[in-house]
Amino acid sequence: MSGDQIIIFDTTLRDGEQSPGCSMNTKEKLEIARALVDLGVDVIEAGFPIASPGDFEAVQKIADRFGDQTTICALARSLDADIAKAKGALANAAKRRIHVFLATSAIHREHKLKMDKQQIIERAVASVKDAKEFCDDIEFSPEDAARTELDFLCEVVEKTIAAGATTVNIPDTVGYATPNHYFKVISYLKQNVSNIEQAIISTHCHNDLGLAVANSLSAIEAGARQVECTINGLGERAGNAALEEVVMALRTRADFYGVHTKIKTERLVPVSQLVSSITGMKVQRNKAIVGQNAFAHEAGIHQHGMLQERTTYEIMRPQDVGYVGRNLVLGKHSGRHAFKDRVAELGFSLDDDALQKAFDDFIALADKKKEVFDSDIIALVDNRLADAPERWKMISFHTSAGSAAIPTATLELQCEDQPVMCDAAIGDGPIDAVFRALERITEITARLEDFNVRSVSEGKDALGEVRVTINVLGRHFLGKGVSTDIIEAAANAYMQALNKADADRRTGSAAASDKVAADTP
Repeated sequence: MSGDQIIIFDTTLRDGEQSPGCSMNTKEKLEIARALVDLGVDVIEAGFPIASPGDFEAVQKIADRFGDQTTICALARSLDADIAKAKGALANAAKRRIHVFLATSAIHREHKLKMDKQQIIERAVASVKDAKEFCDDIEFSPEDAARTELDFLCEVVEKTIAAGATTVNIPDTVGYATPNHYFKVISYLKQNVSNIEQAIISTHCHNDLGLAVANSLSAIEAGARQVECTINGLGERAGNAALEEVVMALRTRADFYGVHTKIKTERLVPVSQLVSSITGMKVQRNKAIVGQNAFAHEAGIHQHGMLQERTTYEIMRPQDVGYVGRNLVLGKHSGRHAFKDRVAELGFSLDDDALQKAFDDFIALADKKKEVFDSDIIALVDNRLADAPERWKMISFHTSAGSAAIPTATLELQCEDQPVMCDAAIGDGPIDAVFRALERITEITARLEDFNVRSVSEGKDALGEVRVTINVLGRHFLGKGVSTDIIEAAANAYMQALNKADADRRTGSAAASDKVAADTP
């Protein structure tokens, strides 16, 4: 690797998944991993194998499928059992890395670990040596490095590099650092660790003060050559440094930073949308790079400037990040081949079955709408990518409501090959009535915790998207539906969430997926 290339280490599948409500199953993680490979990510931290059987399986399958294309990393505490699990999960990956961590700050030593400095060093060195027996690519993280005494941090870093660490990651675990502070930490290490040139310095910044990206960029100025980040800035608490923001800052201000990445930036928006869809974490409209308003210009003076010369108000081109506006692309007479080509151009990879279902959805939508936009196609395909069981299927629904009527919903559902079941319910409105009827038929009692509606495109006949989060026996399930009829979209979203809850209940996966409680970088 040249000295002016920044390694992009994506931890969406590990740190990002630790965001409340963002848990993913193995199939969903594989889909995101595929997108990250296509994006050009250098290292994918696929998970924390010791945390749960589900995490181990996901890391193992990602390593098996993508380990010859990019480096697959597994996280482990400085414990023999953790490292053994990481080795097992990565066994079949040609390109593999074990990421070992141990807290070093005084507050963690005293209150969490109950260990002194010498014990910290001994365990850190032993864990790096243990991991080194399995592969050459070893990363060590002194957790809470930003709050660790600099002399002690230097000692830990120097001795873990001597033990075999090829990357030393300096986490701002609690988002405490400021750009100048973090710059000084990295600079101090470069000046005072005798063997620092034998390892790559990495950054891992949390966003508790909204400074994760700024801190990461400061570290690059100081000499760091790896950035740990996540799609959409997902992560614990306020999140991590956003991959898309770091990458585009380095690209747009290459004149200042003088470095580059291997990221295919035109894939940023599609990957952002995929992660948002799978996790249910909506991207705010004014989010930098990938937000809906990122390339919108409302003020008259801005619009005038844009018409005269784009660069008056845009420092990036929308197409450079894969931004899709409202381009009219297809109509009801478009064939399957044209639809397939457009889906591929938008960055999606579908098997024949998923493609056919998405095409059927497109034809049905084209019969309802005069104009079908790229954003509509993205929503349809995105909806089909959802890894949702379909044991219960909606055959039909009917609602009635009005100012002088009691809102009522009548539904017909079918469970696998059983006879169609019909029931009705009343509610505070037609959508509430639909939800109650769905619960009555499926015999699943749920509490609705989140309900979001958005218009995918423009116009009165716009495709509407509904996302719901339900709580069933303390576990959360996400559902999504799209339709020009918002009641139908809501019904499909709730049906999808109930199907997930039903599958979870039937397989007993709740017990199997309980995770080890552990602090991480």
